[in-house]
Amino acid sequence: MTKDRKLRMGMVGGGKDAFIGGVHRIAATLDQQIELVCGAFSSNPEKSKASGEALFLPPDRVYGDFTEMITKEKALPEEKRMDFVSIVTPNVMHFPPAKLALENGFPVICDKPVAFNLQEAKALKEIIEKTGLTFALTHNYTGYPMVKEARDILKNGKLGKIRKIIVEYPQGWLAVALEKQGSKQAAWRMDPKQAGISSCMGDIGTHAENLAEYITGLKITEMCADLTSFGEGRELDDDGNILLRFENGAKGVLHASQIAAGEENDLNIRVYGEKGGLEWRQMEPNTLIVKWVDQPTQYYRTGGGYLSQNAAANSRIPAGHPEGYLEAFANIYRNFAFTLRARMQGQEPDPQYLDFPTIDDGIRGMAFIENAVASSKSSEKWYKFTI
Repeated sequence: MTKDRKLRMGMVGGGKDAFIGGVHRIAATLDQQIELVCGAFSSNPEKSKASGEALFLPPDRVYGDFTEMITKEKALPEEKRMDFVSIVTPNVMHFPPAKLALENGFPVICDKPVAFNLQEAKALKEIIEKTGLTFALTHNYTGYPMVKEARDILKNGKLGKIRKIIVEYPQGWLAVALEKQGSKQAAWRMDPKQAGISSCMGDIGTHAENLAEYITGLKITEMCADLTSFGEGRELDDDGNILLRFENGAKGVLHASQIAAGEENDLNIRVYGEKGGLEWRQMEPNTLIVKWVDQPTQYYRTGGGYLSQNAAANSRIPAGHPEGYLEAFANIYRNFAFTLRARMQGQEPDPQYLDFPTIDDGIRGMAFIENAVASSKSSEKWYKFTI
């Protein structure tokens, strides 16, 4: 039974030198629903052991690789073994541990993009459907309360028919060749053998795509992409500009860059309908700006008593106390945990807690990457978005 205890998490990847591993661990434990009990934190067994020691895990629950972890954890008594697996590795190592975990009865929460390529993503969906196990993808920006408020405003038709969508994700950290200066994070993102066919669009462009589709509820149908590798010797893109067409006839622009010198992580979106528009910025996440044709501009704030039920449910503290990246990330883990707990107890999850990215979001993300690369190489002005 899971009613009177925390869910037990095993982690693949996320060792001592990995930024995202620490983020996942903080997010997972923030709401006191989950505890880390084991891990295979590196492809190097010694590094995995050192990471486990730093996290004060018992030596016998720190494994040399994910196969050993999943096999040995499955053999443990039910009251001790992990309940699910968190995967926080480079892209090339998303599918293998996810596949093995699911096939051995363990639900999965995985960092994005969901796989190395679209073929793997589709294969993973078949496994998820066959096993019936819970799977979540950490497109964490959808966890922000004001992103959910924006989604509810559009879902309720307050802005009228959507006409224009502009989404941007500029970064500047790869304006210099960090991959040649010993940066592990830069090196794997610029390595086709680890990142796949794209760096910029695969790493941050997918966040922009996911945010646009999540908030508007509209799917991309066509694109005209121009991807570039500005860094000398880079095999993968570090910048991209894409014109978009959406299923309802709306037009859009998606811009993502890793070489926008001086930029931090300025993910932002603007959506315009017949009656008004809205704007949200990740670097000012507690504010949602709503603009009208015939009314003054409105500023919605996290914690306000006027917010939708969904936005309010994903806020933790009173208005005026900043909530940010870690809390949004934690909302994905919390919703996943509540859903998983209900299913483990043979109950139907509260629909509110089903609000987390799934394998279908992952498949669209992988399709976005492959379509963007193909469009950029194509001589056709408009490239049909296919899955």
